[in-house]
Formats: sequence, C-alpha cells, structure tokens
Amino acid sequence: MPVDFEVKNHVAYVVINRPDAMNSLDPASIESLDRIWQEVKDNPNIRVSVLTGAGPKAFCTGSDMKNSPTPKECMAAIYLRDGQPILPRMKMWKPIIAAINGYAVGGGLEIALGCDMRIASANAKFGLTEVKVASLAGLNGTQMLPRALPHAVAMKMLLTGDMISADEALRYGLVSDVVDQSSLIDTACVYAEKIARAAPLSVQAAKQAAILGRDMPLEHGILFGHLMWGILRDTEDRKEGFKAFAEKRDPQWQGA
Repeated sequence: MPVDFEVKNHVAYVVINRPDAMNSLDPASIESLDRIWQEVKDNPNIRVSVLTGAGPKAFCTGSDMKNSPTPKECMAAIYLRDGQPILPRMKMWKPIIAAINGYAVGGGLEIALGCDMRIASANAKFGLTEVKVASLAGLNGTQMLPRALPHAVAMKMLLTGDMISADEALRYGLVSDVVDQSSLIDTACVYAEKIARAAPLSVQAAKQAAILGRDMPLEHGILFGHLMWGILRDTEDRKEGFKAFAEKRDPQWQGA
C-alpha cells in the first residue's frame, strides 16, 4: 500500500510508504490519503493523528513528477470543485501532528504546513523549490509559509527555492521540536497520546478558537473564545472531568 494507516488508543498513524520514491505522491497515494483523512474526520474513535513518511530520508517530496499524468479536467473544474486534493480533506478540528523525517519539499512541506504541530528529525530539510521547475507552490505554500515564518525568510525560500535545515526551522518557529531520527516517532507519539487523553471536544474547541481567532481582531477573538468555553460548559465530559478530578481518577470521555 502507498500509505499505511493504523488506529491505536484513539491515535491514527498515517505513513506515506514510498521510500524508494522519497515518499513522493503518485495518484494511488493521493487517493489513499484522501480516503484516510475522510476516515479520520468521520471516526469518533480517532482523536488525533500522526503523519510521517517511511524511511529516514524523506517525509514527503510532493508530486511524483515521473508518475503524475496530466489532469484530464480543465483547471476551472478542478479549482471550483475544491482546489487541490489532500489538503481539503485535512481540514478538520481534530489535531494532526507531522513527524518530519528528512526532506519536506514542495507539496510535502505544504502538507506539513496543513498540520497543527510539526516535529522534525535533525536531518530534516524544508523547501518550496517549485520555481526551479517553472511551477508554483499552489496547494497552500505561498499563503501559509509567510504566516509560519518571518516574512523575509519565507520570501527568500519562495523566490529562490532554497531549503532550510531543521535547526533553522526551529529557530524560525516552523517546528516545535528537533530530535534525533531514532526518537522522532516516539516523541510524536508522546504528544499524540497526551492529546488523546484530553477531553476530545475541548481539544477540538481549542483548535477551532485558535485557528478562527487568528483572523479576527483580538477583542473579537477573545469573545469567540469565551463563546466556545460556554458551548463546552454544559457537556457531559466537563461534568465527568470535574468529577474525576475530585475522585482522583482518570476521566472517561464520551465526546458529548
């Protein structure tokens, strides 16, 4: 299979499994990812996901230029349907953690930018190199990279196609952690399991408040955050959380 998928303890593990092709995306892997992200979104047993690539060399290097046929549809049909594949399916309030092992280039970096947390191995490299092949980072790169990095750094990457190292990515705030290759997945699992143990509705509300509030004036964002708190106030999980705390036991979340 071009993409491996497993669910364990409320965590979905998604692995792009094309190491011989630097985990680039051919039509079969794109189809698999679309199907998997829909399952993650719809399955109430899944609370958080970890996305990575197989092998030590690459997280994902974007489109497989050797095995990507010319689209049969016109650009208008593709654009008006829902834009490019994969990223629309990743739009959900359940968190996604990118465990970046090696190259995150082109569409691979754009997919990582679509995740909520990014953890990198020490050998990771990041770049949007499309200008070198007369193309464009058309998934989300021209918009997300300047929002994730200092503007001057993002523009240097977009206009030259140059890559940055894991240490630079950490310094600029593109990733939260840089770890040895051998401990990358374990580190991602630790974060994922912490999130999975938290109340699922609260986690999703926190993500929604942060994402939507980012585009609001500060006072509007604060009001929206208070509204989200009010929505959670009368849930069964909040009652269970307070009760479990008083009884000094682990809460049993229902997602309701």
